[in-house]
Amino acid sequence: MSWIQTYTGRKFYSVDPRAEDIDVRDIAHSLSNLCRFNGHCLRYYSVAEHSVRVARALPSELSLWGLLHDAGEAYLTDLPRPVKQFLPQFSELEDRVLCRVAERFGLSWPMPAAVKHADNVLLATEARDLMAPPPEAWNLGVEPLAEPIEPMMPHEAERWFLEEFARLTRT
Repeated sequence: MSWIQTYTGRKFYSVDPRAEDIDVRDIAHSLSNLCRFNGHCLRYYSVAEHSVRVARALPSELSLWGLLHDAGEAYLTDLPRPVKQFLPQFSELEDRVLCRVAERFGLSWPMPAAVKHADNVLLATEARDLMAPPPEAWNLGVEPLAEPIEPMMPHEAERWFLEEFARLTRT
């Protein structure tokens, strides 16, 4: 089998993705059920919630990119950064999927550097609010957001993601 079945019942070819096979409902549902930090956070915290927070940390012209910056994980899965750096083929697949996401939703390619910066700001905030005290500093080079994170349940994160998408795309 060369495809996965998505939440909405579509076929998705992860190795040869097509923009027309991408559905925001699949992204929102999958990311809301995918826990950040490979599940090692103190409380469940979804990639969908993280994505909305990244979107809201960016200027409006980059918010949709912020919301969708981890959309490839809906079709491939998430790998922790320390692991991903040793799997260049996985990163290539992830970029291929993200490129199709950008095409589907009219985003520039490649992802703007400001989105990666906002992602790191959220990472620093999440480390502070959602992780046990670290055995050593993460050295992310950014300051966390002032507002603390109170994680939501998956169904709430899915709804929040879809509401943010509708707001940003006026659909």
